[in-house]
Amino acid sequence: MKREIIATDDGSVTIFLPEMQETYHSKFGAIQEAKHVFIQNGLHLKQGQPIAILEIGFGTGLNAFITFLESFTNKQYIDYTGVEAYPVAQEHSALLNYVTQLQAPTHLETFNEMHNSAWGATINLSEYFTLTKRKQFFEDIDDLNKYDLIYFDAFGYPSQPHLWSEEIFFKMYAALKPEGILVTYACRSIIKNNMRAAGFTTTKLTGPPGKREMLRAVKS
Repeated sequence: MKREIIATDDGSVTIFLPEMQETYHSKFGAIQEAKHVFIQNGLHLKQGQPIAILEIGFGTGLNAFITFLESFTNKQYIDYTGVEAYPVAQEHSALLNYVTQLQAPTHLETFNEMHNSAWGATINLSEYFTLTKRKQFFEDIDDLNKYDLIYFDAFGYPSQPHLWSEEIFFKMYAALKPEGILVTYACRSIIKNNMRAAGFTTTKLTGPPGKREMLRAVKS
């Protein structure tokens, strides 16, 4: 499938899939969206403790890289697992400008290692951050009570509604520890209802720039 690098409104780039008319991040700002949805409304609720994170849709590595920077700054140990069925090719990851836009030139090697490391291997990117990438379909996830936080960053419901089904959210619920949190940029009623059917308690939150609302779900 053809992939194009396009600029978003905050100066950071994202990947555009013309055949699906889908982008990996918000056109209103890739970095702004990642920080608002996953960091401010997810990671920051789990500060001051070692945590395990599961990302649904490793994609460009933006969410993982920002989380790495947060762990480095806050000295918080994070065990990060990113699941991706269709990895981004090195020719495209090399064109992503996140290191520059996040003013993190000393961590360029880390960002490259995130993309170039072997799938299925666990690597230590710092004394605070480990990364495991799994090349896997979301439907095949079978983790149990393993994660404190899930970044749910699949492609949008109109493109891939099966990724937002009750079945998938049952898997997410099972993968989380008690009181675990799932955050996502989406806020359709059908998504909220599927989360609740899986056992989650959901809350609507103010969305990132260009989007009115987002969802946070908690495992009771």
